[in-house]
Formats: sequence, structure tokens, C-alpha cells
Amino acid sequence: MRPTGALHLGHWVGALRNWVDLQERYDCFFMVADWHALMSEYEKPGRISERSEEMVADWIAAGVDPARSVIFRQSDVPEHLELYMVLSILTPLGWVERVPTYKEQLREVKGRDLATYGFLGYPVLQAADILLYRAHAVPVGEDQIPHLELTREIVRRFKHLYGQEIFPEPKPILAPEPKLLGLDGRKMSKSYDNALGLADSPELLRKKTQKMFTDPKRIRMSDPGHPESCNVCHYWEMFAPERKEVVWDECRTSKRGCTQNKQELAEVLIGRLKRFREVREEVAAKGTTAGFSGRPADILRAGAERARKEAAETIAQVKRVVGLAG
Repeated sequence: MRPTGALHLGHWVGALRNWVDLQERYDCFFMVADWHALMSEYEKPGRISERSEEMVADWIAAGVDPARSVIFRQSDVPEHLELYMVLSILTPLGWVERVPTYKEQLREVKGRDLATYGFLGYPVLQAADILLYRAHAVPVGEDQIPHLELTREIVRRFKHLYGQEIFPEPKPILAPEPKLLGLDGRKMSKSYDNALGLADSPELLRKKTQKMFTDPKRIRMSDPGHPESCNVCHYWEMFAPERKEVVWDECRTSKRGCTQNKQELAEVLIGRLKRFREVREEVAAKGTTAGFSGRPADILRAGAERARKEAAETIAQVKRVVGLAG
């Protein structure tokens, strides 16, 4: 994840809950992608370092366990850029130009100049992030599948050019939940300023929820609703599935208005995030909680040491293969 701002419900639904489950079945590496953050925030880098530690506190509050998983910062492991350099040399330009999210970001993100050499190549850096640890699987959302396929193509090209199988072709692990949309009905994103933050206060959650886009076909409360196409109703499905049928039926039969629906949803979200906020405050303030001790900065330092052991072994092999080491 990129430390470009506060995490939101989309991160929780789309990634963090899945990460917590993956710890039970895999050896996991979770990376604070600060080089990637700099690619889009280079004009005003501001608080990337501070936000990195805040994001780690969010991960811990969500259930990511530094005792079982490697949690580290990308820039603390210089081998990422070494492998990125090698992969950028052998990756055809057309491969990165066709990645759909690159064009989407250029089109959607306003107020920042992303038409740079570095931003064009960020899918190759992503490939290096994965391949440096010879990962067999990567948790991704549907929109990141093209990035992972590019990584797989790079693996095949490396093998074709050098005749060596250093890297496995990583497979995607898709999060089971559907995509969570933002307040305006678009993908929830910090860039779009349409997100419900994990650390938002109850008051702010109530205020934001009232702004949510609802059923565009429902003009008056007496009109029948269409919960299947209502963003607010989909939140009920994700965060209070036990009440979904009642809420959806009341919406269809005009027993429930959009204002009431959003007010009650806000209370559901506040309740679901209560424990998260409590743990996050404890981690950020004291650096201790059940099962481990250490502030986020300490966790990142320890994780970097563990990550570099794996990374150094990979880079040594790559340098021998491409002729940079004896």
C-alpha cells in the first residue's frame, strides 16, 4: 500500500481483511510502498514518512500481526530499486503503456503532473516488489490483475533471455468481497476525495454518510426504491448482512427513506470501527497491544532486516545471471 493518506473502508474491505486471513495460510510480506507514493506525490512529498508509520498502525489495528508477517518499508530495502533497474531494461515500452490503470490515473487524478518517466514505469517497480521475494501468490483486486499479468510476462521474458528460472509466475489471490464504492458512486479512493476513513470520528462518519449517492431513480420517499442499484444498500449487504433483507424490503416498499437509511448505516459503521479505533490509538500512543510490543517505527526496522535477507539472496542470483557479478 502507498502511504499517501489515511486508509479508508475500501482498504479494509478490499485488502486488510483478506491480509489478516492470509496470515493463517502463507508466509506474508506486507510492504509500505513509499517509492510508489513519491511517484505521484513528488511535487509535495510532505508527510510520506509520517504517513508510513500511521499506516502501519492501521494495519496492526486491522489484525495484521508483525510476529507472523514481515512488515517493512520499500525504501528501507534498496534491492527493490536494483531489481527494478534490471527489469526496466528488459521490459518493452509497449507493455507498460497498455496497463489500463496508468491511463486511468492520468485521466482521473487532477492537480498533479503524472506524465513522468517514473510514473510510466511504476508497474515494473511493482513487478520488482513481487519478484524480489520470489512470491508465489499476490493478494490483489480485480483492477490490479493487469499489473500482475505484466509481472508474469516479465518472468517469462527473463527466463527466455537468460535461460534461468529464478522467479515463479505469481498467481492472484482475489479478495472475496465485491468492490466498495465511494460516497459519489465511483471507486473509493483517496485521490477522488470520496472515502470513509478508518480513523474518522463518529461525527465525521455521520457527516460523510449523509452525502452518499443513493438511488438515482428515487425522487420522493413515496417512490419505490431499487436497492440493487443503491450504493447505500450495498453497504448494508457488506457491513450488516443480517439486516440486509429487512432494509432492502423497506426500501422497495417505500417504508424507508434515503435519509433514514444513511443515518442508520452511519451508526452501523461507527459500531464496526469502534474496536479498530481503540486498538489504533493504543498502538500509535504506546506501541503495545495484545501479542506484541513496539511502535510502528520499530516494527518497520525489524521487518526491513527480515526482508533484506530474502532480497539480498535474490539480487545476488540476478546479478550473476545478467553478468554483473562473478
